[in-house]
Amino acid sequence: MAAALGRLKRRPEFLRVAAGRRKWVAPGLILQAYKRSDADPAVEPAGLIRLGLTASRKVGNAVARNRARRRLREAARRLLPGGAKPGYDLVVIARGETLRRSFAELVDDLATALRRLGVASDENR
Repeated sequence: MAAALGRLKRRPEFLRVAAGRRKWVAPGLILQAYKRSDADPAVEPAGLIRLGLTASRKVGNAVARNRARRRLREAARRLLPGGAKPGYDLVVIARGETLRRSFAELVDDLATALRRLGVASDENR
């Protein structure tokens, strides 16, 4: 079953994911995961995966940061709907290596991070 993709938009949403303290660092990205519960004030539909993307100035100038976010967004768009369990908030953080790695390596980094955090759907393990 392919889960729908939503977006994390506000700073408190990003901070809640970071406070969950579940992350995996890969060469091309950092993935943070947070399992939403029914007690959360902003409960979304159960079949929804919410995604947030961020890139700091360490990645480069504005053009480089935007390019890094676009690459990560496309990798997530291809992998997450069928490859991640629904009900999670995910934050993907760009690294300096994000722009230098091939796209296939970025997708592989994201898939590895999903498996390591236990967020990968059962059919993709």
